[in-house]
Amino acid sequence: MSEAIFVEGLTKTYAGKTVVDHLDLSVKSGTVFGLLGANGAGKSTTIECMLGTKQADSGTVRLLGKDPKKKRRTLFQRIGVQFQEGDYQKEIKVSELCEETASLYRSPADWRKLCEQFGIGDKANTPVKGLSGGERQRLFIVLALIGQPELVFLDELTTGLDAKARRGVWKTLEQLKEQGLTIFLTSHFMDEVEALCDEICILKKGTPVFRGTVEQAKTQCGCERFEDAYLQLSDEEVDA
Repeated sequence: MSEAIFVEGLTKTYAGKTVVDHLDLSVKSGTVFGLLGANGAGKSTTIECMLGTKQADSGTVRLLGKDPKKKRRTLFQRIGVQFQEGDYQKEIKVSELCEETASLYRSPADWRKLCEQFGIGDKANTPVKGLSGGERQRLFIVLALIGQPELVFLDELTTGLDAKARRGVWKTLEQLKEQGLTIFLTSHFMDEVEALCDEICILKKGTPVFRGTVEQAKTQCGCERFEDAYLQLSDEEVDA
């Protein structure tokens, strides 16, 4: 199985403070990988450095075998990114935004089918500002998948979704994984991580404190529940 993501020695500092500290990652093609950690642990900076939108101080990154800074145009057609929010025209409709996004790719997916898959098929003529938080979140996932990427980055993918909608998203992502899609996600929902992720990395103040599977994390910490293992490893323990 080939590598979709290779990261070695990734380091980033701001004003003398190390935000990401010598991070190593390897993600196999066709798998789901979770980058976890408390707010401020360095997850967003890591992803921005991996995508080449921020300059790392040191380290090597390869996405689909290519340097993301040198091969940005090539990788744009092969990688999807789901953002939490976007700067869209106030009145733009779901259909207009999807059509506009599809026009950027050589072989776009049928956005109507994607919208149906993610439960917003009846919202095509709705302005984006008129969507609920959960509907907007699902739309952003659709936009990330319109280009039929080989690799997709999903940031807190089911924030704002109810339980039924979350499980619907999980099922669709599992199907896409079976078709060969590699998924790199961040999440604060440990049930989601446990359901989806083949491997995980937990960051604590920019430093990787665990790499492996959910089961390995539970075994290492002597915990039956993954959430307890995560809290222990990430140092997010709540006061009793």
